[in-house]
Amino acid sequence: MQNSKLIIHFALAIFLSVFLFSFNNISDDSDYEKEIKTWHQNRIEGLKKENGWLNLAGLFWLEEGRNSFGGNTENKIVFPKDRSKAFLGDIILSKGEVFVETKADAEVFNENDKVEKLKLFPAEKSIVLKHNSLRWFVIKRGDRYAIRLRDLESPFLKEFHGIETFKIDPKWKLKAKFVPTEGKKIAILDVTGQTSQQDSPGVLAFTIDGKEYKLDALKEGDEFFIIFGDKTNKKETYGAGRFVYAAKPDADGYTYIDFNKAYNPPCAFTPYATCPLPPKQNLLPIEIKAGEKNYGNH
Repeated sequence: MQNSKLIIHFALAIFLSVFLFSFNNISDDSDYEKEIKTWHQNRIEGLKKENGWLNLAGLFWLEEGRNSFGGNTENKIVFPKDRSKAFLGDIILSKGEVFVETKADAEVFNENDKVEKLKLFPAEKSIVLKHNSLRWFVIKRGDRYAIRLRDLESPFLKEFHGIETFKIDPKWKLKAKFVPTEGKKIAILDVTGQTSQQDSPGVLAFTIDGKEYKLDALKEGDEFFIIFGDKTNKKETYGAGRFVYAAKPDADGYTYIDFNKAYNPPCAFTPYATCPLPPKQNLLPIEIKAGEKNYGNH
């Protein structure tokens, strides 16, 4: 009888241990899933903001000299005619400097100040001009200069319906060894055909199903920025690859790449972005079924 009680107590102890272990795992997974969903929701809200990617409405490369702009098709830079006065003025490119001169009735503003003449580039901070629902500023790509236009009433923004993702799976949060490559530069090509040499602080090495893979990282603020491609591209995910961030390594040289946070470049949402493409060494020969799936037809 005593032995039977011991057996029962032992069995109950095992059951309780298994139950608590399973409960803790479910709780951990739920917390992780909540983290990823929160991250993705913040990502969606970021796309919708005034400085997000969904409201891009134009990209206009500047020619040396005067570039007239406005809603009329006679301008060199043609803004949406239902959003702009016909002739707003001129954007002037002169030996690496960019200026704007507006018509008297243009109603172009920098913050709350009406603009007549203003140097746009280079400047201490990016100057954003506005007219009705339009916003625009200067960007530089290689040795070329352009006007990037936003429309706060853009159809891309109005038609946005969220981004489908793969099922959240903790297995795609991978421990990675950081291998420094001090002084190394890698060539990054963008969709406009411009190539830039960018500093790469190191390589992140990680293992999937017992096989090691490596990705060259770029430095962005206090994080690593990774442009990568994989075998899901052009099928389930955006054809030109995706982006993901990783934290700086710990004292032992390790960090994590969480592919559940892999996301589409801006070019997936608009034809007016100038996205970088994955360097050939960052094209993984496997499928990364995690993170954001493709969006639209861009």
